Amino acid sequence: EVQLVESGGGMVQPGGSLRLSCAASGFTFSRYDMSWVRQAPGKGPEWLSVIKTGGGSIYYADSVKGRFTISRDNAKNTLYLQMNSLKPEDTDLYYCARVVRTYGVGLYDYDYRGRGAQVAVSS
Repeated sequence: EVQLVESGGGMVQPGGSLRLSCAASGFTFSRYDMSWVRQAPGKGPEWLSVIKTGGGSIYYADSVKGRFTISRDNAKNTLYLQMNSLKPEDTDLYYCARVVRTYGVGLYDYDYRGRGAQVAVSS
């Protein structure tokens, strides 16, 4: 059974940092591109970043470029998102997703996603 489980969310002040983790199981993690996506209540999902299978190719949405860093440890079957310089508008539910089809940068089909980790940025 494919499982993606996020952790590391929480509440932080503006300008602060958080590191999200996504523990993958039930499939060969190293063979899949992986993304981070966030979604606020009542809004559509916003793609944030993708990392290719070997970690050599990485892309970011303009909204997080320069502040967020995606990485993966294929030996540990874990995906990460280091989030720095957080802003109140970064408050969202963050989830990791397994990419099954790529149409272009930021345009993917996903077949599995985790339940998400809530991030709240507030003073």
